[in-house]
Amino acid sequence: MNEQVETAQRGSSFARRFLRDLRDAVAGKPHEYTQGPIGRSILLLSIPMVLEMIMESVFAVADVYFVSQLDAAEAIATVGLTESVLTLIFAVAIGLSMATTAMVARRVGEKRREDAAIAAVQAIYLGVLISIPIGVAGVWFAPDILRIMGGSEEVVAVGAANVAIMVGGNVVIMLLFLINAAFRGAGDPAIAMRVLWFANGANLILDPCLIFGWGPFPEMGVTGAAVATTIGRGLGVLYQIWLLYRGNGVLQIQRRHLKPRWDVIGRLIRISVGGVFQWLIATSSWIALVRIVAIFGDAAVAGYTIGIRVIVFAILPAWGLSNAAATLVGQNLGAGQPDRASRSVWMSCGYNVVFLTSVALTFVLFAHPIVSLFTDDPDILRHGVNSLRIISYGYPFFALGMVMVQAFNGAGDTFTPTTINFFCYWLFQIPLAYGMAIFWDLGPIGVYAAVAIAESVLALVGAWVFSRGRWKSLTV
Repeated sequence: MNEQVETAQRGSSFARRFLRDLRDAVAGKPHEYTQGPIGRSILLLSIPMVLEMIMESVFAVADVYFVSQLDAAEAIATVGLTESVLTLIFAVAIGLSMATTAMVARRVGEKRREDAAIAAVQAIYLGVLISIPIGVAGVWFAPDILRIMGGSEEVVAVGAANVAIMVGGNVVIMLLFLINAAFRGAGDPAIAMRVLWFANGANLILDPCLIFGWGPFPEMGVTGAAVATTIGRGLGVLYQIWLLYRGNGVLQIQRRHLKPRWDVIGRLIRISVGGVFQWLIATSSWIALVRIVAIFGDAAVAGYTIGIRVIVFAILPAWGLSNAAATLVGQNLGAGQPDRASRSVWMSCGYNVVFLTSVALTFVLFAHPIVSLFTDDPDILRHGVNSLRIISYGYPFFALGMVMVQAFNGAGDTFTPTTINFFCYWLFQIPLAYGMAIFWDLGPIGVYAAVAIAESVLALVGAWVFSRGRWKSLTV
C-alpha cells in the first residue's frame, strides 16, 4: 500500500514539474542553459522550438489544403513545384541561420551580450543583401522556372504569378529565418515561437480570403495563397524587428549596434558557406526527386506534394528539438564545457527518436485517411498515401540524423555535415531514386524508398563522425 502511495506521489510530482517547465518554456522565463540538469534545459529550449516549427510547417500545409479545394491538379502541382524552388531559398536562409545561431549562442555562452547583438544585426544586413538578386531573378524568370521544374504549360499558366510573388518577396523568408535564429541562439526560443504564431495567424486568415474571394477580397486562386503567405511572413518580420528594439529578451538592439561590421559579416559568411551548401545539396536533391516524380505526370507530383507537406508537418517539430541541441552545443562550448555539450546532443537524440517513431507509426497506419483530407482524386490519393507511408519507415533515422546535423552546426562546423550530405544525397540518393524508379520499374515508389534508405545511411554516418569529437575544438 505504501509503495502504491509513493508511486502515485512520484507521478504527481513529475506531472507538476513537467507542467511548471511547460509553463516556463512557453512564457520564455530566463534560464541558464550552461548549468543545472541537461534534461530540463532541453525541455525548456525544445518546447517553444517545437511549437515554432509546427507553426512554420502550418504555412506549407495551410497553402496546400486551401489550394486543394480548387479541385485542380495543376493548382496543387503549382504549389508543390513552387515550394520545391523555394527550398533553394530556404537552403540559403537556413545556412545563414546556422551561422547566426552558432555565433550568437557562442557569444552568449561567453557572457558577451553586446557582441551577440552586433552579430544579430550583421546577419540581418547579410540576409537583405542576398535576397535582392534572388528576388529580381524570381520575378523575371518565373515561367521559365516552372518549365525547368517539369511543369506543364497548364501549370505554367496557373502558377507563374505564384512563383513571382513567393520568390520576389523572398526577403521576408530570409529575415524570418535569420532573426528567429538569433533569438534561438540567445536562448530565447519563446520569442521566435510567438513570432511564428503571429505570422501564421495572419496567413490562415488571409489564405481562404484571397484564394476564394471571401468578403471584400478579390478571388485570386492559387496566386492568393502566395500573396497571403508573403504578407503573413512580412508581418512576422515587422514583429521581430519591434521585439529586437522594444522587447525584454537577451538580445537588445540599440542604435550603437547598427554600424556595419565587415569583420563580423566576414565570419558569418565563412561559417554560413558550409551551411548554405549543406542545405543546397539536401534541397537540390529534393528538387531532383520531384523532377523524377514529374516524369509520371501531374497526379504523381500532386500526390507527392501532399505527402511531403504532411511529412514536413512532422519533421519540422523534430527540427525544433534538434535546434535545441544546436543552442546547447554553442552556449556550452562558449562556456568551456564540451562534455556537457556532448551529453546534451545524445539526450536530444533519444527524445527525438521516441517522438518521430511514434509519428511514423501513426502515418503508416493512417496514411489513407490523412491524405484524403486533402484530396478525393483517386490517382492523387494513391500517390500521396504511398509517399507518406514509405518515407515514414525512415523516421527513426531521420530523428538521429537531424540532431547530429544541428549539433555540428551549433558548434560552427558546417562543413562536416555538408560533406556527409554530398555523399549521401548526390552520390547515393539521387542515383538510387532514378535507378529504382526507372530501371527497376518501381515508378514513384522507388523514389520514396530511396529517400528512406538515404536518410538512414546519413544518420548512421553522422553519428559515427560526431562520436569522434573533433567539433569540440572549433572556434567561432
